[in-house]
Amino acid sequence: MAASSASARLHLPLARLQPSLLLPPPTSACNCYFSVSYSFSLKPSSSSIFLKPLLIPRSLRSKPLKSRAPRSRAFTCLFTGIVEEMGHVERLGPSGDDDGGIEMRIAASTVLEGVQLGDSIAVNGTCLTVSHFDPGASTFTVGLSPETLRRTALGELGLGSPVNLERSLQPISRMGGHIVQGHVDGTGEIASFVPEGDSLWVKVRATPELLRYVVPKGFIAVDGTSLTVVKVYEEEGCFDFMLVVYTQQKVVIPLKKVGDKVNLEVDILGKYVEKLLRGRFDDHSAAITS
Repeated sequence: MAASSASARLHLPLARLQPSLLLPPPTSACNCYFSVSYSFSLKPSSSSIFLKPLLIPRSLRSKPLKSRAPRSRAFTCLFTGIVEEMGHVERLGPSGDDDGGIEMRIAASTVLEGVQLGDSIAVNGTCLTVSHFDPGASTFTVGLSPETLRRTALGELGLGSPVNLERSLQPISRMGGHIVQGHVDGTGEIASFVPEGDSLWVKVRATPELLRYVVPKGFIAVDGTSLTVVKVYEEEGCFDFMLVVYTQQKVVIPLKKVGDKVNLEVDILGKYVEKLLRGRFDDHSAAITS
């Protein structure tokens, strides 16, 4: 399925990008945008909360979404880590605009159903915004920000490389995996593949900064796939998981080789717990010293 070859691969090492792109702006790895304003009030005679949209003058209302791709409105997307299909990279390179941006065009089918400009699609676990789509050609295009290229392994994809795809969660969707934001924390490296029966053990090497949030029987998103950690090898700096036959056929991980990079997003709940505990310990220490 991986149609890329050594001669066809299009690498985008950071050193070859424009220096202006390497400045670390205060952005995340998610290129998704929208904005909604609501006011709320408590009804005096009850505890119910009433939400109502703020009235915006007609002159200040934005144009319909179909007319342009949004650029500057913050949005938090949500996924479950259940891959809907594997697409293939058709193009990865400069966008052709004067801003020196990088874009990626992907061939797909399922995730194009009902797609609109500005929709969020996770590509190998990275939340990206649809900036153009062509239903006739079954392709869609996303932009890659400098922070996305720094934080993820998307820049190492080649022409024809398979990628995991998942549309952002709708309120009516089943929560089959775990809370995946599409905000990649960093990359890991495949350390080994070991078959057992018709299942496949996969071991991934990660940095200490990420491994601290990985726990046995906990969740982790690897290239956007929601997986259950089986064991953590602190001394090796690795963790492993097992892929059943069905998952092996639906995601890109088994198509990779030892040494390849994968995008990692740790469970957000671990980060919140750590921050809350740190704040409590800091308050306790301050109380003692005072």
